[in-house]
Amino acid sequence: QVQLVESGGGLVQPGGSLRLSCTASISPFSIYTMGWYRQAPGKQRELVAVITSAGSTSYADSVKGRFTISRDNAKKISYLQMNSLKPEDTAVYYCNAHAIARDYWGQGTQVTVSS
Repeated sequence: QVQLVESGGGLVQPGGSLRLSCTASISPFSIYTMGWYRQAPGKQRELVAVITSAGSTSYADSVKGRFTISRDNAKKISYLQMNSLKPEDTAVYYCNAHAIARDYWGQGTQVTVSS
């Protein structure tokens, strides 16, 4: 059974940092494009960052320079390092794994940025 499990969310003050992890049971992990999405209350789910199988990355304009996506193919984990967090980053963050004819989602992890 395919599973994506997010961890690392929580409550952090503005300006703080968190690192999210997505542990995958998919194989071969290396062929998948890994993405992080988020959904705030009352808003649509939006793309935050992606990293391709080749290691190319792209980011939403709102997080450029603050967030970094990475992957460890040996451990089957995708990371999202989030720095300089803002209250508007508050959302449920979801991990996605995408390949041809395959698309998987995790259950999400809550990130709350508040003083």
